[in-house]
Amino acid sequence: MSEYDIEHSHGMHVVHDGPRQAPPLLLIHGSGASGGFWNPVVPALAGHHHVIRVDLPGCGKSPPAPSYDVPAQAGRVAALLDDLGLRHLAAVGHSSGGYVATALAEQRPDLVGSLALISSGPSPDALLRQPFILRVLLAPPLGPLLWSRRSDAMIRRGISATAARPVDVPDDVVADVRGITYRVMRTVLRRNTAYIAERSVPERLAALEVPVLAIFGAADPRWEPSSARQYDAVPNARVELLPGVGHLPMLEAPETTGKLLLGFTATGR
Repeated sequence: MSEYDIEHSHGMHVVHDGPRQAPPLLLIHGSGASGGFWNPVVPALAGHHHVIRVDLPGCGKSPPAPSYDVPAQAGRVAALLDDLGLRHLAAVGHSSGGYVATALAEQRPDLVGSLALISSGPSPDALLRQPFILRVLLAPPLGPLLWSRRSDAMIRRGISATAARPVDVPDDVVADVRGITYRVMRTVLRRNTAYIAERSVPERLAALEVPVLAIFGAADPRWEPSSARQYDAVPNARVELLPGVGHLPMLEAPETTGKLLLGFTATGR
């Protein structure tokens, strides 16, 4: 991996990898995460792309923002891409990062040439009862008390609870997650729910003329895995279910995830 540039732009920590002249590939993380969650797949992607990773506001190394509405998040990403002079890129979002990527395509079809969604729940009714540790950390009365007191081990358990396979969570990723406040996390989750409650992701994508790849773990404990088939209704969409994989394909099955993304960005299928 040839990491060559780290910057702050439009309230976001941004990391660039791979040759700048290569086709651009944008990676957007999910709720309670950071750009560091993409680390296992970046080396393979950066061999073929100019990879741009963002820490969304209030996450990782990015400061909080006045609004966490999904369209506002997409607007900040669009402004960043405008500054970079990028057009017609491949946008990849994990979990709720897929909502930001979808909103980006809705707002600025000139910026998004193809769209890959990884573990992005299509609609509120696909949400499962969350793993116990997440319910404790994210809901009153214990959540506000425990959140700021989370140990490194507790943060790792919270991340691992969404996986179906053992995952390695390095110290820098733990530090990124620790920086997210309880208020930001709760607000982001509410805004994400509002976005998909207004219109489902497949319904939004069906209105766009963009190739779509939907990757879902067949053992995802956060979203009903069979709900991935809702994306079949989207023209120009392909759905890939990964056996034995949970909510974190880029951590649980990085080689498979990387190959799927590279194949998709090469062909748009």
